[in-house]
Amino acid sequence: MGKLATIDLALDEMLVNLAAIVLRLSTPELTRTPEARRALAQSVHQYAVCAARSTDPRVHELKSQLEQTMKPSLRIVALDGVKVS
Repeated sequence: MGKLATIDLALDEMLVNLAAIVLRLSTPELTRTPEARRALAQSVHQYAVCAARSTDPRVHELKSQLEQTMKPSLRIVALDGVKVS
């Protein structure tokens, strides 16, 4: 294995570990404030930039998972004036 391939593999492993950390920090309990949401958005964006050059499918799957954490969770609170759980 060449030096570039070794470096590439090491970077992919670092990206996988980084994504795991960001996913743990993306829980609603930890991202309640606007500052925390902005920090999460910045982390997800920076991860996506780095992941774009990776050929490791794990990195791309984790990128998708991280991007999903940025989408607001929608729920129905009432339907025709009746509370829905």
